[in-house]
Amino acid sequence: MFSFLAVATWSDNRRRERETFYKSETHKKLSEMSADGAAMLLREDERLTRRRQRESTRLGGLVTVAAGAGLAVFLWGLVPERRVYLLGLIPLLVGFALLAYSRWLAPGE
Repeated sequence: MFSFLAVATWSDNRRRERETFYKSETHKKLSEMSADGAAMLLREDERLTRRRQRESTRLGGLVTVAAGAGLAVFLWGLVPERRVYLLGLIPLLVGFALLAYSRWLAPGE
C-alpha cells in the first residue's frame, strides 16, 4: 500500500514539474516574440485557473449536499423516533453555501 502511494505521489510530482517547465518555456518564447502574446497567454491562463477553481467548488458543493442528504436519510432510518436526522442539515447547508458561492460570489471570467 505504501509503495503504491509513494509511486503515485512521485509520478504526480513529476507530472506537475513537467507542466510547470513547459509552461515557463512557452512564456519565455512568447516574451521573446511579442509582449502582447505573453500578456494574452497570461490572461488566458488566469481565466482557466479561475474557471477550474469555480468548477471544483461547485463539485465540492454537490458532493457535500449529497452527503448531507444521505446522512439525514440514514439517521432518520436508524433512529426514527428522535430528531437525530437533523444532523444531516449541517453538511447539507455547507454544500448549499459552496454552491451559492460558486454561482454568485466567485470571481467570474
